[in-house]
Amino acid sequence: MLLVAGTIAKKMGPILRQVYLQMAEPRWVIAIGACASSGGIFDSYSVLQGIDQVIPVDVYVPGCPPRPEGILDGILKLQDLVHNESLRRRNSKPYKELMESYGIQ
Repeated sequence: MLLVAGTIAKKMGPILRQVYLQMAEPRWVIAIGACASSGGIFDSYSVLQGIDQVIPVDVYVPGCPPRPEGILDGILKLQDLVHNESLRRRNSKPYKELMESYGIQ
């Protein structure tokens, strides 16, 4: 599980992607706060406007800063997602198309 929190600079994008690819399967990503989800109030050339431009995100936690209850709720949502996921989801055609859209084999 990868917890992404805070502002993501465009220079950090390739490094974050490399960390994501080095993670063991299955990979799970939670974007915490407005800065990781949408760039927050920083609308400049150097800030990535959403982490989902680089890696796929499973759960978004809203808030700036997010409340502790929100973070716990996000982790519980991820737990439900993991619990209800089929073992074959990662081999399904829609999942493979999603990964190919990010350029991940």
